[in-house]
Amino acid sequence: MRTREENIEMITRFSNANGASGFEDEVVALARSYASQDYMLKEDHLRNLYFYEKSSKEGQPLVLIDAHSDEVGFIIQAIKPNGTMTFLPLGGWSADTIPSSKVRVRNSEGVYVSGIVAARPPHFSTGQPTAPVISNMVIDIGATSRQEVIEKFKVGIGAPVVPDVACTYDQEHDLFLGKAFDCRIGCAAVLETLARLKTKLVNVIGTLSSQEEVGERGMNLVTKTIHPDIAICFEGCPADDTFQEEWLVQAAIKKGPMLRHFDKSMITNPRFQRFALDLAKSLNIPCQESVRSGGGTNGAMLHVANQGTPTIIIGIPVRYIHSHHGFTTYEDFENSVQLAVEIIQRLNQELIDQF
Repeated sequence: MRTREENIEMITRFSNANGASGFEDEVVALARSYASQDYMLKEDHLRNLYFYEKSSKEGQPLVLIDAHSDEVGFIIQAIKPNGTMTFLPLGGWSADTIPSSKVRVRNSEGVYVSGIVAARPPHFSTGQPTAPVISNMVIDIGATSRQEVIEKFKVGIGAPVVPDVACTYDQEHDLFLGKAFDCRIGCAAVLETLARLKTKLVNVIGTLSSQEEVGERGMNLVTKTIHPDIAICFEGCPADDTFQEEWLVQAAIKKGPMLRHFDKSMITNPRFQRFALDLAKSLNIPCQESVRSGGGTNGAMLHVANQGTPTIIIGIPVRYIHSHHGFTTYEDFENSVQLAVEIIQRLNQELIDQF
């Protein structure tokens, strides 16, 4: 178990790590440095990282704790003669949040080069303003030719791109401001949960799964590699407290973890969900519930795997996910970890069978 200050540092470093979908290496390396000595680490070719409990006992049910390591980003599609580059999204972006933003582009030597997302300036536009379209945007790293991009900046097609944002923490107001909290706040929660677990009647495995933002591809492989009896997915979930009517707000920051009943990818196991909600209430852990018309998580793959895996989502609210900047709080992180630990320490085979 880490101190509050150590966890704040860990969350900050996870936010700052570069790890667009398919390029999670830096995040995985960072996670390894924070792993508890009680776990053996393994990695597959999709960059899924597995935390195997060294003291696991034969015959006990297996609990999976997961978060995804990737972040929404971009990939270089082509280089124009003038040195600007077209790109495609990795994950779901709203095009109107992208122009004029700073980005980092990884070159062939693994160095990240600073650039900006550019669109046609108003001075050169004609007619009425049109809605932003990614295909009309380019990334500019300051080069003057295609040759300079390739030979001097050493950037080529297929290069991953992430927002160029440095995470900060406002101690007075308990606010992180940074990128990639979907789902780096969840990655930190997995590591802290594993570190806190002690007495229990189940075996535990943690995963930081890859490529969730492009279709839960890492979790697809995880479900073929391990076969948990029950699962908890941490998510950096979209806070809705600045856009929704008050009566429809279901994931506000500083109001505790959000447990999702439904999204377009999963109907949450109602018995496991009720157990978690009732437990939170009995322990005075603040908790929120949501029903989402869209969205999706690694629970989509998990809940239909291995003859059905009871799965809940513990969402840590983040304002403005899938954009360059977001807010999240340590308070919600702490309550989410506490809830996960309390759930796992009460699980046993008889209880799991009831779900």
